[in-house]
Amino acid sequence: MPSAIAHGLFGAALSSLLPRRQRAKWVVALLAALAAAPDLDVVAFRLGIPYEHPLGHRGVTHSLFFAACVALASIPFWRRALQASAGAASLLTFVAVASHGVLDTFTDAGRGIGLFIPFDNDRYFAPWRPILTSPLSASRFLSERGLAILQNEVRWVGVPTLAFVATVAAARSILRARRDAA
Repeated sequence: MPSAIAHGLFGAALSSLLPRRQRAKWVVALLAALAAAPDLDVVAFRLGIPYEHPLGHRGVTHSLFFAACVALASIPFWRRALQASAGAASLLTFVAVASHGVLDTFTDAGRGIGLFIPFDNDRYFAPWRPILTSPLSASRFLSERGLAILQNEVRWVGVPTLAFVATVAAARSILRARRDAA
């Protein structure tokens, strides 16, 4: 799996799709947290739930179904918090949570991701897996291997994420210029 840093970076970047007035720091932080949150399923190891079980690590919390449930549950929250942008924020909630499992499919280790649980308990990987798998423990992350993982994530997650944000900013600028010219 990419580190929580990489997952969070992508989630935070999604906030660039919201109108500027809706992009408060707490919204950016919440989308970052939502993108990283599926890895809270590591508690399954402590509960004796095997990896391969639908409730195990990289199981249901990494599924598109779970992302949809979180997005639906977020609608009342976003309606109160952002009113006019509630629909967009709920959609971004789905993308943030779903991005976790999708990004994990591009990692080089593990037993696959349960993208389609509860409809299909199989685990999947992408055909191309360039992202180094981050260790689950923070102490192991603070090592030479952890630095190599961060460098790898800059390349495979950071650069594309920054390109995404730059593209959104450029598109907004072009649309603003067209609107001002009209």
